Amino acid sequence: MASIEQIIKREVNPFDPVTFKAGNFWQEQQDPVLTVEYIHQDILIEIEALLDLVAQDRRTRTLMLYGDSGSGKTYLLGRLKRTFNRKAFFVYIDPFPDSDFIWRHVLRYTVDSLLQVPQGQQESQLLLWLKGLSVFKQRSILERIRGDRQAFIRKLRDTYSTGIYNANEFFSVLYDLLNPELRLLACDWLRGDDLNEEDLKKLRLKSAINTEDAAQKILANFGRIAAETQPIVLCFDQLENIARLPDGNIDLQALFTVNSSIHNQNLKNFLVIISLITDIGRQNADRIHQSDKARIDHRVSLKRISLDLAEALWASRLYPLYKQANPKPPTPIAPLTRKILEMKFPGGKTDPRNALRLGQKLIQGYKVGGKFEEDSVAVLKLLWLEEFNNIQQRVSRIRQFSSQELIRMFQEVLAALQVAEIRPKLLPGTKYGSYSVSYEQPGKSTRVGVVWTEEPHLSNFFYVMNACQKAIQQNLCQTLYLIRAEGVGKETNKGYKLYQQIFTGSPHRRIVPDMTSVYYLATYHSLANAARSGELVVAGETPNINDLEALIRDSQILQNCSLLQDLGIFKDQRNARNGNEVTNNSNGKKMDTLQQLKDFLLTLVTTQQLMGHQVLIQNALNQFQMVNESKVLQAIQQLCQENRIQILNAKASPEAQLVCLVPKG
Repeated sequence: MASIEQIIKREVNPFDPVTFKAGNFWQEQQDPVLTVEYIHQDILIEIEALLDLVAQDRRTRTLMLYGDSGSGKTYLLGRLKRTFNRKAFFVYIDPFPDSDFIWRHVLRYTVDSLLQVPQGQQESQLLLWLKGLSVFKQRSILERIRGDRQAFIRKLRDTYSTGIYNANEFFSVLYDLLNPELRLLACDWLRGDDLNEEDLKKLRLKSAINTEDAAQKILANFGRIAAETQPIVLCFDQLENIARLPDGNIDLQALFTVNSSIHNQNLKNFLVIISLITDIGRQNADRIHQSDKARIDHRVSLKRISLDLAEALWASRLYPLYKQANPKPPTPIAPLTRKILEMKFPGGKTDPRNALRLGQKLIQGYKVGGKFEEDSVAVLKLLWLEEFNNIQQRVSRIRQFSSQELIRMFQEVLAALQVAEIRPKLLPGTKYGSYSVSYEQPGKSTRVGVVWTEEPHLSNFFYVMNACQKAIQQNLCQTLYLIRAEGVGKETNKGYKLYQQIFTGSPHRRIVPDMTSVYYLATYHSLANAARSGELVVAGETPNINDLEALIRDSQILQNCSLLQDLGIFKDQRNARNGNEVTNNSNGKKMDTLQQLKDFLLTLVTTQQLMGHQVLIQNALNQFQMVNESKVLQAIQQLCQENRIQILNAKASPEAQLVCLVPKG
């Protein structure tokens, strides 16, 4: 038997800030137990009614979702998907890095989301969409033409005789979606990857989707065919980190232009949701054309919640602890009280995040018996590890990101590390400019250029190499790095010949990136999105992008990224590897498993101050699934011997033992 006070001391704080951050709802899985149904329930009902209208008359509509930072906009989008995925297909679109590629970005994330499998289903949204078309409603028809490509294409052409762009190729790719051996390649084509000639030949296609016009028209194909199936919900979120205009403001007009085009082309069966911080929307209102504003069909705003709902939010977080307690606490929020809420929020209203932050602070006070100082760097390290693991699970190849996204993520990391004189778009020309960036070499006054391209098609590669040659001839940088995991062709290819001329002698060279380096960049990008959107909480505070950058530098997390090491970003690791071509197959200065375990355990104890020995072990086993309990115990023992943590009641039963941090000095 254990009282609620004893349970609080041994368990991880139930208001753990790791659970505060929301994001792409196909990547951040919500725990239904933590959802308070009545929070923003009126908005949920309002959006469902709009979705039902789209399903009834197939007319596309656009909804603007406004809310203050911390009001729960991103969380609400995830809840919408979780609640209504049975009646619609949901697409989450990350912030676009370059307005010149916005249609290709929207198409890429539409297909990526459609590849996700909804809860309770066995097949992806994309296959459910395809098999839901009226032409295939009778299973016998689908089975009869499944083995006959031409019959499949002919059936679709007869059904959709007009308005389909590049119909033969588009329907041919839809046919390949039904073939497990070609499905991934077909999806790569649909999402706009510039496939090489060999892959195009496998799909019996002549060209890839490599222009904005083509991407827009392929998306239009989905819209025209989707009129017979469930609606497709396009969710644009975290817009505070989209491409910026020359004056530094976000380019919202580019997004509103896309929305108007969807309406003007009479695309059917879409519900477009644009989520925006209220103040950001107000500041940019005059930058949006009046005709584009008129394309917004409905507007909703998330309001602050009542203290009754704040109390229910506390109860949902405390329930796992409440369930264990014996005797049962007097109220579902004990040891917290309603009076504390009333004192903290005398107006009777708050937002969900502030209620959670207060709960986290109070519970931490109960754990350690009074005031405490949270270690922001330690909290950030836990947030980082959680996000890093999520990305590692869902990203299996570098080409899941476009070249524009990869260079944007790299540029964000440069800014976080205070690299001087960062200039986007090194390469001459619009298209390949967004594959590149230049900066001042740390510790030197020389200029470094970086080009990152992963498009497989070798014609594209030739044009990139040609642009690289022009950049060198114009002396736009003194050292040029090519980052590329994809192949560079053969001796007979023009692009390969240029590559050999540029990157096989000093000072220019190629770096073949490893997946772990990409995970580093993508993890920081995700946290940066959250920080710019006001959705990141670290040690009870909501850091802006400058605060996050400072924490990243203080944590030194990025110093283990081998790509950054090979580029000489860190002074003591400059030119860490020799040779003109560097292949990263490791994690840079990779720590052994025991050291990683020790770092995690120490970081967790630092953030919690006090916790149960068994709870600490279980958290480590959950985090490091490749290790056993004896390895964890070894790491704990070493930390005790190093006088960094202490087991308070070592002679008690394992369940009753507590671990605390040994104060410095």
